[in-house]
Amino acid sequence: MTRDAFHLTLPERHLSSVVFASPHSGSAYPDWFLAQSVLDSHQIRSSEDAFVDGLFAAAPAAGAPLLAASVPRAVVDFNRSPDELDPALIEGVRRHGHNPRVASGLGVIPRVVANGRSIYRGKLPLAEAQGRIARYWRPYHAALQGLLDQAHARFGEAILVDCHSMPHEAMDGMARGKARRPEIVLGDRFGAAASSEVVDRIEAAFAGAGLEVTRNAPFAGAFVAQAYGRPSRRQHAVQIEIDRALYMDERSIRPSAGFDGFRQLMAGVVAEIAAIGSARMPLAAE
Repeated sequence: MTRDAFHLTLPERHLSSVVFASPHSGSAYPDWFLAQSVLDSHQIRSSEDAFVDGLFAAAPAAGAPLLAASVPRAVVDFNRSPDELDPALIEGVRRHGHNPRVASGLGVIPRVVANGRSIYRGKLPLAEAQGRIARYWRPYHAALQGLLDQAHARFGEAILVDCHSMPHEAMDGMARGKARRPEIVLGDRFGAAASSEVVDRIEAAFAGAGLEVTRNAPFAGAFVAQAYGRPSRRQHAVQIEIDRALYMDERSIRPSAGFDGFRQLMAGVVAEIAAIGSARMPLAAE
């Protein structure tokens, strides 16, 4: 199923309560958006979680749905609340308290891409921001909530795996005191978004593939984890950040020579994670 906002791939047999979602891998830049931007077609891509949807493409074969953004993060950010509007970008918006994401230019309609580069010359009308939210943000989240509701109805639980990538430099300060530099960061908002059992088993899937895993630092989970993680209701949300250096050249935004091998490794990880929510491997009641 393909729409303006997202592409949804459903399994032939729905075997797992896990839902995989990739909210930042969209790369279909509308012509009207590119005409508005002061950045070129390469610079504008720097905020993408490029190729992450491909890394998790094995999810449907493992019995779990995969929801992947079509529209890019620079147009609208699905990992932000719809009310995270930036007064420095959107006309007629007043500042309400201090939101560090909005203040840095990374609201639901981003003002900047990676490294703080401005997307636009000036401000945008409030009506345009609201139009993007209506056209893209709301359909994506309606689809996501629908998938979680279906999983809960079928399996008595839902596990959202929110799939992201991180710049290699993001972990520069995290290798101290560790034998290896962390390659995967799991974010569960320090236990508020998912049960420890779910996170333990996701960590084991990555560790079993030989990857170095850490939790909640420097990424604990943003809007999606906060909004959908309800472990007391057996709805869990775990954000996954993957070091881009494992599979792509960050400068050129192209797959590296090791991309196919890493994607095959990830297929095994995805199958292990999907099995966490399999009817054949039920989680203990919480």
